Amino acid sequence: MRLGLALGYWGRGPSPDHVPLAQEAERLGYHSVWTAESWGSDAFTPLTWIAARTSTIRLGTAVAQMAARSPTTTAMHALTLDHLSGGRVMLGLGLSGPQVVEGWYGRPFPKSPLTATREYVDVVRQVLRRAAPVEVNGRFHSHPYQGPDGSGLGKALKPITHPLRADLPILLGAEGPKNVAQTTRIADGWLPLYWSPNRPEVYGDALAEAPEGFLVAPMAQVRVCDDVAEGLLPVKTMLGFYIGGMGHAARNFHADLMARMGYEDEARRIQRLFLEGRREEAVLAVPDAFADEISLVGPRERIAERLESWRKGPVTDLLALAPDRRSLRVLAELNA
Repeated sequence: MRLGLALGYWGRGPSPDHVPLAQEAERLGYHSVWTAESWGSDAFTPLTWIAARTSTIRLGTAVAQMAARSPTTTAMHALTLDHLSGGRVMLGLGLSGPQVVEGWYGRPFPKSPLTATREYVDVVRQVLRRAAPVEVNGRFHSHPYQGPDGSGLGKALKPITHPLRADLPILLGAEGPKNVAQTTRIADGWLPLYWSPNRPEVYGDALAEAPEGFLVAPMAQVRVCDDVAEGLLPVKTMLGFYIGGMGHAARNFHADLMARMGYEDEARRIQRLFLEGRREEAVLAVPDAFADEISLVGPRERIAERLESWRKGPVTDLLALAPDRRSLRVLAELNA
């Protein structure tokens, strides 16, 4: 099982620790470092900054939001950074949800997410292969554009710049079982948001036909500390925000996932509290058991014991949301 460092996205401003943490992860032998985006900082610019200050660690987006860019634009970002970094890019993509897609990007959330994802990946693949001009006549993506409001003058094109790698890895952030199953067919890997090594049945069927070499790269908060309950608080804060606030009361993919993992009543309670403005109560309503099983928190010996269960399953890459160098170092030592 390889290790990655997940830095996420910025809060109010850039973190001064991100580049030093990435450099430390590289020194410790971590395979990859990952950035993200929501409705603030983008995923590619910080990754480019990190690329200029490292030399071997792989550079991943977990995830770049599909609604933020046309698929050809995303492919341009990926092939450009791949050249500049010497072939280190791993492109993680995600649809996000209706709240963000329609509220932030001002675009309709696709009525058929699986089709929209499949078409998007197809366009990116065509750009990276550069075998012919990009041509797609899909439900959500049309190259050249075929819509009734177009000029009719669009021309199929292929990139001027020759991509460094036609097989640049594409991973998808998918949550629903059908979406995960499709991911095994059209992508090189999967980026689970929550992964519990104790519940392989949640995605067992969806991963049943994953090809050899398929990447499974979940994120997990990693924190070496003496007090487990205190160490779980940041995990619960994250879960309270995602389950309570990253979606609508009637459609929240994160809450639905928590429900499928055996915590349906708790997920709906967190949603209700958060939407009522009782955010602190929503965080405290996150069960310690759920926060604990999707993270690695506690003394070194406890993390060592729990790490074994992560190694036994299909996980190929553990992406650590590690807040400090000590946690990074201990995880590297335990995984050696």
